[in-house]
Amino acid sequence: MRYGSKQAIARNPSAMKLQQLRYVWEVARHGLNISATAESLYTSQPGVSKQIRLLEDELGVQIFARSGKHLTHITPAGKTIVEMAGHILVEAGNIKRAAQEYRDEKRGGLAIATTHTQARYWLPMRIAAFMQRYPEVHLQMHQGSPKQIAEMAVQGEADVVIATEALELYEELVMLPIYHWNRSIVVPRGHPLATGPLTLERLADYPLVTYVAGFTGRSQLDRAFEARHLRPNVVFTASDADVIKCYVKLGLGVGVVANMAVDAEESALQALDASHLFPTSTTRIALRRRTFVRRFVYDFFQLLGPHLSHERVEAALNARSREEAEALFADVKLPVL
Repeated sequence: MRYGSKQAIARNPSAMKLQQLRYVWEVARHGLNISATAESLYTSQPGVSKQIRLLEDELGVQIFARSGKHLTHITPAGKTIVEMAGHILVEAGNIKRAAQEYRDEKRGGLAIATTHTQARYWLPMRIAAFMQRYPEVHLQMHQGSPKQIAEMAVQGEADVVIATEALELYEELVMLPIYHWNRSIVVPRGHPLATGPLTLERLADYPLVTYVAGFTGRSQLDRAFEARHLRPNVVFTASDADVIKCYVKLGLGVGVVANMAVDAEESALQALDASHLFPTSTTRIALRRRTFVRRFVYDFFQLLGPHLSHERVEAALNARSREEAEALFADVKLPVL
């Protein structure tokens, strides 16, 4: 069949299947790797290839260019089709969620993607309260870097994401502020930094143990040193505050962690308030635009902060721009941790 034939489309206009669109979308998402796509969808490679060919034949255009049996790139027409397929899959998910809401508003699933710091220190009490209120909602918690979890929301693998970094890089996400926070310096008890004023200049004299770039407000830390023309001696990085504190105990260096990660009962370490050294960071919750939000998800937002009311969240989701959504929270005094 010749690609680009309008007659091919007219002969069988109703044959397109949602499954075929999912295969196309997933192949694009997996970097044109059919093997990885088939594995993620629990199906066979020949099955994926066949369905994509059938869709291309029906549409009369080539979605993926090929060299032998390998896909080499997405064609210009394919880029448009893949983008539209993504929108269709989002709406298909919305239809399912809407049906579930009207069938039983207290049952369903909620997939939360977040970083270690949020999952370990800030979310537990709120998750426990939510589970007590909705015992028949199945919760899934995914952890990763801010970019990884943002991608999960964009791809539909997570309903909501909670993070401090990277969310603003994704136009598909609507971001809602939850709280502000700052940092503490953790040192072994009796450390010289525990006496006298704590300054960036003094801190720069010691080896530092802190978060990996892109995690837990690390960018704010780097910018604070740059603004004073200082170069911090970062000797060890981790995505986990518990790991950071472990290596501080071993004497590897001075730790810089989120305030919420400080354990008051920790006997070997001493925490020094560093809120005057670094700009305040903001943790946000984000979800995809055009998402049908179930009632129990709105209730989950309320557990994260009273300012995340049903009306305000809905208005943010319907905002025409990110600036318009942010303006909805301009008068909110967020808690500071």
